[in-house]
Amino acid sequence: MTQRNLGALALLAVLGLFAFWVITIPQPLKVETLPQHQANIENGERLYNAGGCHSCHLPPKENTTIDVELPAGGRAFITPIGVLYPPNLTPDGETGLGQWTDIEFVNAMQKGIGRGGHHLIPAFPYTSYARMSVVDVLDIKAYLTSLPAIKNPAPENDVFALPIVRRGLGLWKFIGLDEAKTASDPGQSEAWNKGKYLVEGPGHCNECHTPRTMFMTSDTSAYLQGGPHPEGKGTVPSLRDLAGRKRFKDANDLAAALEFGEAMGYQDMSAGGMAAVQRNMAKLPAADRLAIAEYLMSLK
Repeated sequence: MTQRNLGALALLAVLGLFAFWVITIPQPLKVETLPQHQANIENGERLYNAGGCHSCHLPPKENTTIDVELPAGGRAFITPIGVLYPPNLTPDGETGLGQWTDIEFVNAMQKGIGRGGHHLIPAFPYTSYARMSVVDVLDIKAYLTSLPAIKNPAPENDVFALPIVRRGLGLWKFIGLDEAKTASDPGQSEAWNKGKYLVEGPGHCNECHTPRTMFMTSDTSAYLQGGPHPEGKGTVPSLRDLAGRKRFKDANDLAAALEFGEAMGYQDMSAGGMAAVQRNMAKLPAADRLAIAEYLMSLK
């Protein structure tokens, strides 16, 4: 190979690295983009339950001094890329959200950008939360701020080459992070549209019930059609054609399953992590459960 060819290859490599660096730069929202909003703590609690935030942000099992009903974080979450430790969501000033600003919280929830300006690993489902309205995200923060402050630092995530992984996530976002908000369908009922919003946004059902592409982005052509379990073991069922497959009779039947689970004889409501989902759904207003059921039962 001639020196000219070597020089050309070196130049291409430099240009490629430069392009990668530019593409993967975090792009946070600016504080000026936040709307004027009077926080609604009750709505924040509702969306917190819809999102199942507590289920992932549990305190470590061995720490019996912390109220397990609080999202103090730190319990190991095993994933195919390593062990993650979800952070403390209580308003503690040192180890929780006590010093977080509204824009920092929105950037984490909807842009997947941490307080230090780094990309967050999408085991935290910001790819779905990005579809929520900003005011709903701010309501969740208001609810979390209302909780008792618990001092509980989460361990560092145990992921090989974590800084490189984080930077590479910028490219992954460039390929597959859809920040479009959930749109209403004027041809559907108000309840149906509410259900769609809860499923697509805070409920983040897509994260488990939609298969992934070779780039590990959601395969939107197979939306909610089921696929491999994200933790690497088993499969997740389809949420489509639930009536045709005789899973549930109608929306009222599915709403009852979300409320009562296997305690009332509904099968497979505790498998593959669904037990925690069902417990969280049981905390929602009945109208929300019925709206979710109406939307899901309409999917063919």
